[in-house]
Amino acid sequence: MVYCYKKSMLSFWEKNYLLSADIIIVGSGITGLSTACSIKEKSPETSVLVLDQGVLPTGASTKNAGFACIGSITEKMHDLKLMGEDAFLQLIADRWEGLNRLRKRLGDDKIDFQNHGGYELLSNAQVLDPDQLDEMNSLLQPVFNKHVFHIVNNRILSFGFKQVDQMIVNEVEGQINTGLMMHHLWSYASQLGVRILTGVSVQHFEETNSGVTVETNQSGISFSGRQLILCTNAFTSAFLPEEDITPGRGQVLLTDEIADLPWKGVFNFDEGFYYFRNLGNRILFGGGRNLELDHEATIKFEINPRIQAVLEQYLQHTIIPGRAFQITDRWVGIMAFGKDKLPLVKRVSSRVWVGARLNGMGVALGSKIGDQLAEMVLEND
Repeated sequence: MVYCYKKSMLSFWEKNYLLSADIIIVGSGITGLSTACSIKEKSPETSVLVLDQGVLPTGASTKNAGFACIGSITEKMHDLKLMGEDAFLQLIADRWEGLNRLRKRLGDDKIDFQNHGGYELLSNAQVLDPDQLDEMNSLLQPVFNKHVFHIVNNRILSFGFKQVDQMIVNEVEGQINTGLMMHHLWSYASQLGVRILTGVSVQHFEETNSGVTVETNQSGISFSGRQLILCTNAFTSAFLPEEDITPGRGQVLLTDEIADLPWKGVFNFDEGFYYFRNLGNRILFGGGRNLELDHEATIKFEINPRIQAVLEQYLQHTIIPGRAFQITDRWVGIMAFGKDKLPLVKRVSSRVWVGARLNGMGVALGSKIGDQLAEMVLEND
């Protein structure tokens, strides 16, 4: 009798009970986990397996600034021109609905949601006329049921900013603790019965008449399911190179504690390319991608010294002029962008779906996209 031994042997139990699920989701960030939760909430008997290549979600979900992502008025004005009124209003409504869905699902305490407002800092050449605010407020009235943008120049001095000529507040903008959000979203998904496996890199997948087979970097291990959902944001191009997805790397730094920090909230300037917030009495500051757009259109997790230096200069001369500070942390996150700012949510083939390209709005859009994907997939499962 001749025995054949393989380098990697799977047991009967593993092959029959651990390597398959009704629906497989690639990506354990906010979109992937939100999709998994929505599927289990709508169909508890459906088995869901989430795979992620990193020990932690790799792209932006655990590396962002924790903005609620409703946005500034100049961003809205730019998007309106780019997208047209109907698409623009739908995207704003989806962001607002998605944020409220996240808050309802987990609870404000579990994401540390704080509504201190969102401020845009404008220089003299960028100052807006009050009529422009009125027009935007009127346009967005059906979404928020109130006027949300107001000029608050009287706060510039008390906040201590320099080189700022106008400041506009968005009353509904808030901030969250990204770490808490992902911790509790992961925990909630697990309570619903979602299986989450990390350190599993999907190499490729093959669709058949009966399902999808997913090959991984783990020798001899592949997974099978009836449906496959790609929630890999900027990394989706590895699977769908034909889609309009451009990665965008965000540089971030964090200061030490600053005594008597005179403001709370989230702030941005230069059409949202720079953004900062308080994290307790620390300042989290990110952006500058527009300084080297081509160079920062990458999925490499590397610090850009030039952009980091510019962030420090803005801290010294505009945000906390005359105050001493130390930088305690630096990191980068990888976002995904498209030409029209709309997320990519669609059916790719009979058994493969995608929810990606969140254009830096993942905190707000992730839960909404999760609901959309769950409904689409379950209807066709």
